[in-house]
Amino acid sequence: MNTSASPLSQEAIRIGTLVNGNLNVPGYIRQILPHGFESFQITFWQTLGAVKLPDLAREVKEVLAGSDTIISSIAIFGNPLETSPNDHLTLEGWKQAIDHAHLFGTNLVCGFAGRVRGKPLPESIPVFKKVFGELSKRAADKGVRIAFENCWMEGTWASGDWNIALNPAAWELMFDAVPASNIGIEWEPCHQLCQLIDPIPQLRKWVPRIFHVHGKDATVYRDVISTYGFNGPHPAVHHRHPGFGDTNWTDVISELRRHGFRGCIDIEGWHDPVYKGDLEMTGQVAALNYLKRCRGNSFVPNPSI
Repeated sequence: MNTSASPLSQEAIRIGTLVNGNLNVPGYIRQILPHGFESFQITFWQTLGAVKLPDLAREVKEVLAGSDTIISSIAIFGNPLETSPNDHLTLEGWKQAIDHAHLFGTNLVCGFAGRVRGKPLPESIPVFKKVFGELSKRAADKGVRIAFENCWMEGTWASGDWNIALNPAAWELMFDAVPASNIGIEWEPCHQLCQLIDPIPQLRKWVPRIFHVHGKDATVYRDVISTYGFNGPHPAVHHRHPGFGDTNWTDVISELRRHGFRGCIDIEGWHDPVYKGDLEMTGQVAALNYLKRCRGNSFVPNPSI
């Protein structure tokens, strides 16, 4: 048995959290690292702003030195299929993230698939094919994978502003249009529950195309739905930290393991209506410990026989 390898280095599934790339990333990671996060996804909204990825990579590497924690991925959430100035910056951010992912020690870049605004979803596919056909080749040349978050961003099949990767029918269109093995899904049960989709059968079918998991859950108020519907005066669903929502994450992680998933579950915070404000990190650490228990706690090597 190799006793030099740390137990964390043997984890097939790590549990971490998201970090806003436009804030003081090294300072933020330094503060929360002692809580036991095993990975970090560094995220950007629409643009990289003034951030220079090589400089950020160097600073993050210094903070993580001596720990076994990794950067799971770089993510940029915007609309790379459209033509406004911010949309162009989103597309440039994808290119920069793909080119510099290796500096962070990761081979994964995530984000929205984009959308032709206000049009039925299939009308986005030709533009998606052009943009991500090129990006997938750029990524493949650098050994990088691309994963699309399954966030519906209040879009529907008929219309939307941000993201076509909202359900399996859309994924099939996307993967048919760009049949590249290095593009997949950044999955979470929250966005499925919000559409009244049972996440576990979906997960079981799509695990081979799932490259990254967001640790976010949801509570669905079925009494509200049966009385007022989705668009009434009372919220029909709330996003939650794992452990406080409707999903049994033991089942989620068991399905991931059963199908050979190796990667990270990174908690997407800042959405829970209860564990927010001063309780944000309380909720995130509770979710971290809950997900570790659902995983089976920490890796334990088998005895040498």
